[in-house]
Amino acid sequence: MTNTFESSFESLRTFQCPEWFRDAKFGIWSHWGPQAVPRYGDWYARHMYREGSDQYRYHLRTYGPPSQFGYEDVVRLWKAERFDPDALMEQFVAAGARYFVAQTVHHDNFFNYDSAVNPWNSVKAGPGKDIVALWKAAADAHGLPFGITEHLGASYTWMKATEGGEVPDPWYTDDPAWHHYWLESVTEMIDRFQPDLLYSDGALPFGEVDYTPGLRAVSHLYNTSAQVHGANRAVYQQKDRRPEISAVGVMDIERSQIPAIGAAPWQTDTSIGDWFYNVRDVYKTAGHVVEMLVDIVSKNGNLLLNVPQLPDGSLDLECTRILEDLGAWMRVCGEGIYGTRPFRVFGEGPRSVVIDGFTEDRVNWTSSDFRFTRRDNTVYAFQLAWPDDGRAVIRSLAGHESVAGVRLLGHGPVDFEQAHGTLVVRLPDKQPVEFANCLALDLATE
Repeated sequence: MTNTFESSFESLRTFQCPEWFRDAKFGIWSHWGPQAVPRYGDWYARHMYREGSDQYRYHLRTYGPPSQFGYEDVVRLWKAERFDPDALMEQFVAAGARYFVAQTVHHDNFFNYDSAVNPWNSVKAGPGKDIVALWKAAADAHGLPFGITEHLGASYTWMKATEGGEVPDPWYTDDPAWHHYWLESVTEMIDRFQPDLLYSDGALPFGEVDYTPGLRAVSHLYNTSAQVHGANRAVYQQKDRRPEISAVGVMDIERSQIPAIGAAPWQTDTSIGDWFYNVRDVYKTAGHVVEMLVDIVSKNGNLLLNVPQLPDGSLDLECTRILEDLGAWMRVCGEGIYGTRPFRVFGEGPRSVVIDGFTEDRVNWTSSDFRFTRRDNTVYAFQLAWPDDGRAVIRSLAGHESVAGVRLLGHGPVDFEQAHGTLVVRLPDKQPVEFANCLALDLATE
């Protein structure tokens, strides 16, 4: 088969988002590696060397001076002895995930698979396991599209700023050599795992100097997928919001989102807590995650959620309970999420999420706040707070959108009246789910 895509913006901007991604809406991410070992949060491999930081003080008091017990020694402590990808994937599927994503490498340059490019990897050091291969086998067994993330593009500047660190080559290479190393590594990842999704932690590499390595990687991803499946089903994600750049794939927004319906599918990536396991964490509740999901999906987006793993590979009891609560909600209200598309408007009501950097505060929703999705002739209205007066009042239907019936998911048909563009629904005394109840408005057809 000839290559479908060339490594140019002109060719890659013809990318069309595959339907599996648009239908899936919710994925789970394993943002996991040796930096989980200290249980003290993200960017540990850098901050443990930054004198005066919380992680430096913790490292000094727990392991000793970084000059004597460095990051390579932390890696040796990573055993992943309770890592059971099949059991975890069962939990993720039960929680409602429709795709799964594994981290291949973080900024620490430690690869989570048996790499021929980088010998500093999880097979030859640390746990002695091909973590990504095990994740892929579990995802395949459960029928989930499989994605990978790479955080290597920014690693050159990240680790170059570190002083006193025990870091292996090629940290102190010039930019062209680093660009070659990045492309060789990402090409290996694509060839090894043939992912349905590839995420770069940052903008398309390396736009500040030369987009060529990034464009070559994206075209290789799509062409590899087309060779395997007959047509491309892969998705590339990066964080440059400029349309002329993001058009080569799907725009990703870390710990934030957009204020209105996106013209193209997009994704929010976030975590229940910190990116790597952190004993200081206060986790998002299941209700908070659900409200984020509903708001994001109403705007043509997907949610990719990291669930922090303990260093041994298991989940703590609190994360397990959050997953169980998500699954319980999805089993009732998933009809209004999966396979839907945006309605004419994304919602109505006085409250909205705050979009300001990495702000993710839970919104104090009112019973007048709704978010909408649609499938065929059914509009789904998620009421973000249960009303005290037992009514749902929806004002966004147009004059030609006549409602033939209303169902409260998890309950059944409910009484309603529609007049002068306003729909008034009489709700039962008890809400079917604890948060974001969903009304299915079946529109009349001519």
